[in-house]
Amino acid sequence: MPEWLNELLPILILLVAVVIVIARLPKVEGLDYSAAFRKRRVLNWVPLGLTYAFLYMGRYNLTVSKDAFGDMLNSVGEPMMNNADFATIFMVGTIVYGFSFVINGPLTDRLGGKFAIIVGAGGAALINLLMGLATWTLIEEGPLTDMVAQNFVLVFSILYATNMYFQSFGAVAIVKVNAPWFNVRERGVIGAVFGILISLGIYFAFDWSAFIIKHFPLYWVFLAPACILVVFWVIDLFVVKERPSLAGHEDIELGDATSGDEMPRMPAVKVFSMMLRNPIIMTIACVEFCSGFLRQAIMQWFKTFAKQTNDTLGLMGGFVYEHWGMLLCVAGIMGGVVAGVISDRVFQSRRGPVASILYGLMLVGTVVLAFVFASPVVGYLAIFMSLAVIGVHGMLSGTASMDFGGSKNAGIAVGIIDGFVYLGTGVMSLTYGLILPKEQFNETGQLVGPATDPANWQMWPIAMIPIAAIGLILALRLWNAKPKSKGSGGH
Repeated sequence: MPEWLNELLPILILLVAVVIVIARLPKVEGLDYSAAFRKRRVLNWVPLGLTYAFLYMGRYNLTVSKDAFGDMLNSVGEPMMNNADFATIFMVGTIVYGFSFVINGPLTDRLGGKFAIIVGAGGAALINLLMGLATWTLIEEGPLTDMVAQNFVLVFSILYATNMYFQSFGAVAIVKVNAPWFNVRERGVIGAVFGILISLGIYFAFDWSAFIIKHFPLYWVFLAPACILVVFWVIDLFVVKERPSLAGHEDIELGDATSGDEMPRMPAVKVFSMMLRNPIIMTIACVEFCSGFLRQAIMQWFKTFAKQTNDTLGLMGGFVYEHWGMLLCVAGIMGGVVAGVISDRVFQSRRGPVASILYGLMLVGTVVLAFVFASPVVGYLAIFMSLAVIGVHGMLSGTASMDFGGSKNAGIAVGIIDGFVYLGTGVMSLTYGLILPKEQFNETGQLVGPATDPANWQMWPIAMIPIAAIGLILALRLWNAKPKSKGSGGH
């Protein structure tokens, strides 16, 4: 089998698996939609969801390119990007993402989810193009080579932070658009689909980007998602509709927090104040702060740990390392689907019990990881933990946000919750930038010193344990939480 086909085959397998999973998701009794409505709903969320997945590719391509930038040397013979540099760039971007909800949540509630995905995808495509050009000038020695090389961290911090501002529209858009199309009793399944989309995005980001870096010049890791996002920008512009009535169908009864609310839209400041005083919304946000820390602590650092300790542990070239994105994708799909179906079928559309169970698994995983991180099972344990935390993220950011925010205020609700996710990620970046071992290089540019010794990475799993414990305690507080609609209005 040709090498390129061997590398692309997992993509086909995953896409077939996703289609089968979606086709087999259970239908909710009592919601008798027409076949035409169901088909139009699929036509609505599939391009929207794939846009969201490819936004991930244009977000985590920086993570995948870290090692390639590290192999490039600057004028004094040091790596263009080391652990601390990456942590700084990623931290700045995630903090910008976290605070963007103050602007983007109200904008999305006022102007709509379609507006949000158009702006988000278009802006992210433009900034990825600029990051690609900045990388091109480093490799091909273009007119700005010296400026970019001498100010690498500053240039990429600015570009990545701007990218993350546009990226922050993605989750807000997908929840805002989907809310009017799904009743609260079937949104657990949407949480599963949200987890699938996140997982596909992670797969595109890690494995597709790794394939691009291996076979093409480095700048294509930024140019490729820019091109793909432009294609989906056009598709979304013509296909995505805000609610069923705009696509020729009757609007449906939703049963969420603003269902039956026919009052005029409240000012954004008042909605923010109401949300920030809502104990359920804020508990969900705090749980997701923990999810942001834990999810990225695994995703951003496992491969760096494996590469830098490879002489001792030999993890590079192993199945998990070589298929990291695919395995994260499979784990995310399993976590999202299981969590969504159990939430709707076992716990009567309550999201708290599933989040609690998954956080319990996450806590066990972090404790075990602290003892086995320097053994061959570290990769498989990291995948198991990713299953748990992606399941929580899909359940809370993708589903509970629209349940308790309601379709009318979904933009602000998911903005607050997803903002906390990335504030947690920013704290993670700051934390690991301070506690992880510093790289040292000999005169030939080979990595030496403390970063090559697995024992010096013990704080990587230990730092996750208290965050997982806090997340579990907070998730348990949501055990009985369910949204209450404003009335019985609807169609």
